[in-house]
Amino acid sequence: MITHKHFLLYKPAGYLSQFVYEKKRAKKKLGELYDFPEGTMAIGRLDENSEGLLMLTTDGKVSEEIRSAHYEKQYVVQVDGMITNEAIEQLQKGVEIGVKGERLRTKECCAAMIEKPDYMGEGYRIRSDRHGPTSWITITLTEGKFKQVRKMTAAVGFPTLRLIRIRIGDWKLEGMKEGEVLEIEL
Repeated sequence: MITHKHFLLYKPAGYLSQFVYEKKRAKKKLGELYDFPEGTMAIGRLDENSEGLLMLTTDGKVSEEIRSAHYEKQYVVQVDGMITNEAIEQLQKGVEIGVKGERLRTKECCAAMIEKPDYMGEGYRIRSDRHGPTSWITITLTEGKFKQVRKMTAAVGFPTLRLIRIRIGDWKLEGMKEGEVLEIEL
């Protein structure tokens, strides 16, 4: 019987959600953060500039299940400008985004304005406050298209400055430090 391993990782900004990068320029990869067992794969991805909760496993069936619509993924997002109630309502109802050359409408989701969470560190600094106001929102999705959250906030006129995934299903980022890895039981 094969014993699979499962992990939670607080992925810092600046790392790729992969172990191998075959392009010429050097990139920081997940294997530089922890000595994961052979065959470990990221469940879903966070782009290089995004941070937050990432699950990893050696079990492909678990990966497929957690990427499915059965598991909510929640994000805290810092956006450029003071977001409006109208923009939040548009996000909740779904917006049109481009994915692989096609126009797709996102599913209805939970979105709300929030204060910056206390447990969020400084993270990857995009710009200084002198360039104008920013605001914070939370978005909870059951789907995951390529750079979906960034495309959604841009579609309603408030580009993403900082993106942090804080929850996958019942697993939460709160209490973890950047780069920390926890082995979990499923």
